[in-house]
Formats: sequence, structure tokens, C-alpha cells
Amino acid sequence: MTYVFCYHFQLDDPLIQLKEDSKWINLFDFHWRLGTDGLSIGPILLTGFLTTLATLAAWPVTRNPRFFYFLMLAMYSGQIGSFSSRDLLLFFIMWELEFIPVYLLLSGKKRLYSATKFLLCTAGGSIFLLIGVLALEIILYFGFLIAYAVKSPMIPLHTWLPDTHGEAHYSTCMLLAGIL
Repeated sequence: MTYVFCYHFQLDDPLIQLKEDSKWINLFDFHWRLGTDGLSIGPILLTGFLTTLATLAAWPVTRNPRFFYFLMLAMYSGQIGSFSSRDLLLFFIMWELEFIPVYLLLSGKKRLYSATKFLLCTAGGSIFLLIGVLALEIILYFGFLIAYAVKSPMIPLHTWLPDTHGEAHYSTCMLLAGIL
């Protein structure tokens, strides 16, 4: 789907393309705004490529394959949504949507410990992102910086990474290291 999407992208047009804009939550005047520009087309292609590789690397899934592929698709959707969102609230929701599938995809002997550590560390960073989204001032930049530092993972905020990769399926590790 990503490749078809990128096929219709016109590289010579610098404006936002393939737009979707609709009213989402009327009470708060929130909009569902998605679109792609030249800056976001690269990460979208990378996401599609790595998700395809991770799905092929995981094949054949022996334990509950429908649920596994559903989680891979949900994680992929959250990543594409965060790269193509044109609204800060939608960006935050898509950013957080990626965490649930990763949490559920972790397996292994210390699965619960690793998944909980991953969730707590990344949610702690996401609190700063939410503060940055809601504040819309100088706090915005620091909030985004801390949230990206936790999720990227930068030292000293990387403590979740070894446990998470140790308990994750290798296809999940590909997506964690490559995109998340």
C-alpha cells in the first residue's frame, strides 16, 4: 500500500499532497488532517520497506498468526499516521498508538517485565510530548526533545532498550530498531 501511495506522490510539487481533512471531534473543533510532503515521504517509504521485511522475516508465525499480523498492521498504521499527520493532537494519538502493538508483540521468559519497562519508560517520555503539545510554547520544544530522547533511545534514557530487544521477536526488533 505504501508503494502505491508513494507512486502517486509528485516529487516536483512542494506542497502537501494526498490530503485528508475532515471534522473529527466537533465539541473541541478537532480535525483529522493527514497529508504528505517531500519531508515525510522518505520515512513513509522506509516504514513500508521495514514493515514488509519484518513481516517476511516473521513468516511463518506459528502461534496465533492472525493476532500477530493484526498487531504488525496496527503498529504500521500508527507509524504512517505519525509521519503524515498535519495536526498535533492526531500526531500524539498516532505516536501513542504504536506502543500498544509493541507491548503485545513482546514474548519470551521475561516478557511481562520487559513489556512493562518499555511501556513505563516510553509513556514517561510521552508525558513530556503531551505537555509540549498542550503548551504550544517553548515547553513544546523541550517536551518533544525529551519524548524523542526516550523513544529513540538516547543515553541515559535508553534503559528499556536491552530488555525489550531481548524479549521481542526478531521481526519486532527490526521495527523497533528501524522505525520506532
